[in-house]
Amino acid sequence: MNDPNTHRMKNIIASFGVEDVSGAELSRLIKLSATSYDTVFKARMKDENLSGPRWRILLHLFMAEEMGKPGVSPTELSQARNVSKNTISSLLRSLEDQGLVTRAVSPTDRRSFVIQLTEKGRKLVRERSPQHLAYLNELASDLTPEERQQLIALLRKLYKSIVRHGGLSEKRCRPDDS
Repeated sequence: MNDPNTHRMKNIIASFGVEDVSGAELSRLIKLSATSYDTVFKARMKDENLSGPRWRILLHLFMAEEMGKPGVSPTELSQARNVSKNTISSLLRSLEDQGLVTRAVSPTDRRSFVIQLTEKGRKLVRERSPQHLAYLNELASDLTPEERQQLIALLRKLYKSIVRHGGLSEKRCRPDDS
């Protein structure tokens, strides 16, 4: 796409004496893509009254269950979703109000609790995930399968570079992000 705004942006940045604007362009396009994904996802989830962050919590809980972990602490969810404990509490409260999750006393530490999917939450994830995955594939369908795999590999490499050069904890790089 030959966007005149992109050309103007590059000229403005070049006026700072920086010739390589690829870092800025990557940042802009990643944010634009992420915002676009969130916008279309929000529209698709309006029938379930679920936001992207709440859906991702349900998916996290579902995957944990499938991997033999029947409950996740709010702290773990907060860290995995990269949000504050207050934000996770608010998201969990709304999911509880919808009957999609429940809080249970932790079997290993009676002073804390874990979040678990209810049958209703589990059913929602099982029923809607295939449609959502197909839709995500449709959104990327202008790329060939090879281009998608290449983009995934490059984004993983970029993520690791950001972690390394941005001074972020290496723990942020998950083993499946290799």
